[in-house]
Amino acid sequence: PAPRRAGNMARYDRAITVFSPDGHLFQVEYAMEAVRKGTTAVGVRSKDHIVFAVERKSTAKLQEARTVRKIHKLDDNIVLSFAGLTADARVLINRTLIECQSYRLTFEDSPSVEYVAEYVSGIQQRYTQSGGVRPFGISTLIMGFDADGEPRLFQTEPSGNYTAWKAVAIGRNMKTVKEFLEKNYSEETALDGVKLACRALLEVVEAGGKNIEVAVLRKGQDLQFLSEEEVDVVVNAIEAEKAEADKQKKPSST
Repeated sequence: PAPRRAGNMARYDRAITVFSPDGHLFQVEYAMEAVRKGTTAVGVRSKDHIVFAVERKSTAKLQEARTVRKIHKLDDNIVLSFAGLTADARVLINRTLIECQSYRLTFEDSPSVEYVAEYVSGIQQRYTQSGGVRPFGISTLIMGFDADGEPRLFQTEPSGNYTAWKAVAIGRNMKTVKEFLEKNYSEETALDGVKLACRALLEVVEAGGKNIEVAVLRKGQDLQFLSEEEVDVVVNAIEAEKAEADKQKKPSST
């Protein structure tokens, strides 16, 4: 009977290391739900730069806004953003920072972007297979340039899986943003990664520099955060383009 089956299924979501009869690890799936509740983050890869645009949480009036960060520099050429539980992200970021330093100490070279993505996803995977722990409730986006100057963009998931992307979104409403990117990403639109990333984020976020944080990484240059005023300029240009497109769609009255 259905009630009995539901009761049996409930037992499988209490232990992380136990599969349900239909092949699910429920705690990992619940961790993915935590990601879907997190603020949206978008990554766009271009030929010579990579962009993160993230939804900025509104902070309390007396809170220091700089203490709430969604974009973190891991190495000279590698940057991470995330969606999900901030405390989980902090632990994972700190461990990855130490690994990047350890790699430099051992090999006297900077780690590749894929190495860092594999390291982060490796930790996430271990926490799906051990008793007495729970999965990390975050997905990460990791961007950077390899030694050959090639831009790379990876996503990691609570399951421990990692994948490479040209453009991707994680967090709340990520399905809507991904659909927008699939329709609008091309070699031409990617030339201005900032504009494309902001356009994608504006599908689900209220317009304005206070609601969006943008970071740009260019080869051989430091990570650059756009000021609120600079973001406002981009957002206003996008809004003006939208208004013009809507105007042209409407039939002119005779």
